[in-house]
Amino acid sequence: MISYISRRIGAGLVLIACASFIVFALMLANSENVARNILGDEASLAQLAAKKVELGLDNPLLLQYGQWLFNAVQGNLGKSWFNAESVGYLLLNRIPVTLSIAVGTVVASTLVSLIMGVAAAVYRGWLDRVLQIVSVVGLVFPGFWLALVMIVKVSIEWGLVPATGYITFAQSPFGWMQSLLLPVFSLAIGAVAGLSQQVRSATIGVLEMDFVRTLRSRGLSETSVLFRHVLRNAAPPTLTVLSLNFIGLMSGAVMIEQVFALPGLGSIAVEATGVGDIPIVVGAVVISVVIVVIVNLVIDLINGWLNPKVRLS
Repeated sequence: MISYISRRIGAGLVLIACASFIVFALMLANSENVARNILGDEASLAQLAAKKVELGLDNPLLLQYGQWLFNAVQGNLGKSWFNAESVGYLLLNRIPVTLSIAVGTVVASTLVSLIMGVAAAVYRGWLDRVLQIVSVVGLVFPGFWLALVMIVKVSIEWGLVPATGYITFAQSPFGWMQSLLLPVFSLAIGAVAGLSQQVRSATIGVLEMDFVRTLRSRGLSETSVLFRHVLRNAAPPTLTVLSLNFIGLMSGAVMIEQVFALPGLGSIAVEATGVGDIPIVVGAVVISVVIVVIVNLVIDLINGWLNPKVRLS
């Protein structure tokens, strides 16, 4: 088990390093524009050259990245090139917003998918057909389109919840839930579409196995067979899809944060990308990748606990 965890952590660290380097290199391709954005259109060539030296943009790419990585390992993500504020401080206030959206969507979509997928697999018939329809509808309509529809209908016409903005849990737990309701719903529809189908397929596959018939022949109740044996064996492939869904949710949250004017990692990364504030962009990407790596590590550990064969793969 320790070897399994070590491999997963090592793979996560490699992913973080690769992602940060790629973003770093892509952003530095426009280093001339960065200096111009900071100083303005009236800046002379000499001033632009001096600013590039000040920011270290005249150094080779690998040296710049090495210096950033050395500081990042120590918890220092640098300072914004535009307002000199600490990148760590700027992003720290944004993490709870993005995490609230992503975790809320995962919890909501998982619960709904389990109920719908298991019900469709066990009862089949019209429930199964309804699931197929819901899955197609959920995949057809993109999250940002649903978000716009929700704003118009639920917020503007019906006035049930605020259209934009974010309230922290400390300020008001109820207000926090209201500010997350529409963003989570907009993302959860697409997540449920794929995950519920996976739950259905995995559950049907396990229900058709010989050991399930053996358990029933021994007199075990359907409830015991389903919840103690079938769902446990159907969980690993479902968890794999869930981990992939979480990656998609982190990227989808960028658009959703823009639509609902939420101060999350995605919104600040988009703003920083527009002006070329490399420390903020790279910091936001790294933190997002770290969150994804941690969530996938937890899912891998659960997978390994449910299925010992996974630990040997």
